[in-house]
Amino acid sequence: MKNILKITIALAFTILLSSCWSDKTKPNYQYMPDMYKSVGYNTYSVNPNYENGMTTQLPVEGAIARGQVPYDYPNTNEGYEDAKLNSMNPLEVNDHNLERGEDLYTIYCTVCHGKNGEGDGTLVQREKFLGVPNYKDREITEGSIYYVIMHGRNLMGSHSSQLTAKERWQVTMYVEQLRNELLK
Repeated sequence: MKNILKITIALAFTILLSSCWSDKTKPNYQYMPDMYKSVGYNTYSVNPNYENGMTTQLPVEGAIARGQVPYDYPNTNEGYEDAKLNSMNPLEVNDHNLERGEDLYTIYCTVCHGKNGEGDGTLVQREKFLGVPNYKDREITEGSIYYVIMHGRNLMGSHSSQLTAKERWQVTMYVEQLRNELLK
C-alpha cells in the first residue's frame, strides 16, 4: 500500500512538473477563446454582404457624428446676418450657466475683450491687437455672439474647437449679461 501511495505521489508530481515546462512557441489548447479571434471582418477587407464588396461603408446621408450638434448657418456674411436674426440660445438662463459662462469667458475671452467686455484686454493694452470692439458699441444678439464664437469674424478666430456647443451658449449668455451691464 505504501508503494502504491509513493508511486501515485511521484506520478502526480511528474505530471505537475511536466505541465510547467511547456514550449512557449507553441500555443496551448483554447477551451474558451473569449473573442480572442474575431469573427468579424477586418476594416478594409472584402465583404460579400454589401453590393460594393467593401467592409468600410460611408455614413448614411444626414448622419450626425456623436457629440456634434448641427449648426445650419454657413461661414458667410449672409450666414452671420441670418444667425443674428434667427438663432436663439436653447439653454435656460440660470446661475449655473452664467457662472460656467463667466469661467469660460475668463479663460478664452478676457485676454482680448477685457474683464468687462470693453475691448481692453491684455493683448489690446500691449498693442498686439487693435480695434477689439466694446460690447456696448455693437448691435449684437445671442445669435451673432454664438456665430462669432463658432466661425470667428474679422481678427477673431473660431473657438469651436476649444468649446463644446453647450459651452459656447454659456459664454454667449455671459457676454449678453456683460453687454446689458455696459448699456446701463
